[in-house]
Amino acid sequence: MPIEIPTDLTPEIVPLSWLIGEWEGSGRLGAGDEDSEHFLQHVSFTHNGLPYLQYRAESWLTDDEGTKLRPLTVETGFWALERKQREEDGGPGLIPADIVPVLKSDGGFDISVSIAHPGGISELYYGQIKGPQIQLSTDMVMRGSHSKEYTAATRIFGLVEGNLLWRWDVATGKTSTAGGGLEAHASAILAKAG
Repeated sequence: MPIEIPTDLTPEIVPLSWLIGEWEGSGRLGAGDEDSEHFLQHVSFTHNGLPYLQYRAESWLTDDEGTKLRPLTVETGFWALERKQREEDGGPGLIPADIVPVLKSDGGFDISVSIAHPGGISELYYGQIKGPQIQLSTDMVMRGSHSKEYTAATRIFGLVEGNLLWRWDVATGKTSTAGGGLEAHASAILAKAG
């Protein structure tokens, strides 16, 4: 499946353009073992003319045949190239940008991803995008006073034969006692919807 790049993108999100659209598919919780629970996920990456992608993922717990049992979670966030801010850049708030920067790559781009979850948890990831491959690691996990313990995570994404494959590993209170190690949290294979 060829990657289509929309003509109305700002240069900063062209490296992320292969993500744009609606994705849907199934996955497994944990390491994906035989007894791991199944889930269905719908993910969207959209843009509005500004230098970032808006991200939303909604997931449902399913039975082995894919029948929805109940909602699992929703997460929302923003994906952008990570670069030093210049005086000409937009923000904070509603301050508009003066120019569109020129970006060059030596084989990949640094990116930042912020994701918010219900239950008072937000993640800030930094990582790299190299073609249709993304690797992210948390720089910070913010938790509300009544949130479950969650200390770190990594996520990987890749475009393989037209499908979006991803894996998410986390360190929680249960895993962080064993030296802060990450454990498999979930993985999925999503197809382009529509």
